[in-house]
Amino acid sequence: WGILFSHPRDFTPVCTTELGRAAKLAPEFSKRNVKLIALSIDSVQDHLSWCKVRFGLAQGATSKPWSQGRACTGHLPGKGEKASSAQPLTLSPCAQVFIFGPDKKLKLSILYPATTGRNFDEILRVVDSLQLTAYKKVATPVDWKPGDSVMVVPTLPDEEAKKLFPKGVFTKDLPSGKKYLRYTPQP
Repeated sequence: WGILFSHPRDFTPVCTTELGRAAKLAPEFSKRNVKLIALSIDSVQDHLSWCKVRFGLAQGATSKPWSQGRACTGHLPGKGEKASSAQPLTLSPCAQVFIFGPDKKLKLSILYPATTGRNFDEILRVVDSLQLTAYKKVATPVDWKPGDSVMVVPTLPDEEAKKLFPKGVFTKDLPSGKKYLRYTPQP
């Protein structure tokens, strides 16, 4: 699994907070076998300088920065967004998250305006959901969190679902009386 975080430029305040949060959560991503990379259009020297400022590498830390890439995703500015000397933005003032599975296929992308920080709790939740649903015949319902009940995929016949989910399968009562919302405890 891999996550690519694009950001407009180095030394932008919002992205600086995001890289700090991602660094703090690195053990959580590692537990999930997820590799992280952050990319911007700036030079490797700018990345190194930014990491020294943000992560204290100038004070003798030995870890290597994890944001040593260059990319431009080519997105257009959102309405009302423009570059200013107070907040430098490129021609693509956005931050995007791409999550790739082990099959090297894109599983999710989220586009944020450069003025809105990414929600890393949500990114971790999505990784948990993507991994669970990739390996089990389930889906995750609205507002699902790890440990909550999951939905049995509609293509799985009832008899097979009963065998596959020994903790039981239950349906939600709907006003229509239809019994297609099938749930099971998270496997």
